[in-house]
Amino acid sequence: MKEQLWSNIERVRSASPLVHNITNFVVMNNTANALLAVGASPIMAHAHEEIEEMVGLAGSCVINIGTLDKFWVQSMMSAVVAAKKLKKPWILDPVGAGATSYRNHVISSLIQFDPTVIRGNASEIMSIAYQNTISKGVDSTNQSTEAIEAALLLQGQTGAVICISGSRDFIISDQSIVKLSNGHPLMAKVTGMGCTATAIIGAFCALPDITPLDATVSAMALMGVAGEIAAAKASGPGTMQLNFLDALYNITMNDFTSRLKISNESI
Repeated sequence: MKEQLWSNIERVRSASPLVHNITNFVVMNNTANALLAVGASPIMAHAHEEIEEMVGLAGSCVINIGTLDKFWVQSMMSAVVAAKKLKKPWILDPVGAGATSYRNHVISSLIQFDPTVIRGNASEIMSIAYQNTISKGVDSTNQSTEAIEAALLLQGQTGAVICISGSRDFIISDQSIVKLSNGHPLMAKVTGMGCTATAIIGAFCALPDITPLDATVSAMALMGVAGEIAAAKASGPGTMQLNFLDALYNITMNDFTSRLKISNESI
């Protein structure tokens, strides 16, 4: 399994898939740089007049609701309508789910258009599944293990692969639960790490002939291992961010396969 995941990483590097991002102001630069570091080609575009054309050009579309307003919500809705029409994979990052009724309404509207993958922290996934969990903004007040039942429910509701990110990552499909146990606590001190994970999932989903489950596991495995490598060299959040981009860019097969902690169980 580790070798297959590494093969997917190499495929992203060689194919340089175009990933269309409608994301938030806080992380736009971070996620674009991370996509470049893994070998993908990012484009950040939200003008209403070009959304459908841009979705058609890209291999996948990433929707991140971190900084909402009416204009951006219309861009997002146009993008997911086009993605469904064109049968393009799209990935939802429900930042701050549960924080406000407006945010919840936007998420509910987007989900109607069949996201390929939904990635969030435990509180966000629980909020979407149950619509009654109190969210701490973009930070999780729940552990990833607490959200597994909610993720299974949400997977059944949407058909999407559900990714719960945290100290351990869980990726839930209709057939299995994959657990990844890499990463480092310092990653939580750098803004937008979860958003970066979603963008990288978008890069892998853009590959031809890859399942959403394999794409998500590959992306999250790369995130976790690169985070560990970066943390070993970092002296704080600032150097963590720099070293993380370098780790994504420089990671080798031996780095990846020797460090990766992964387990799989059937549902």
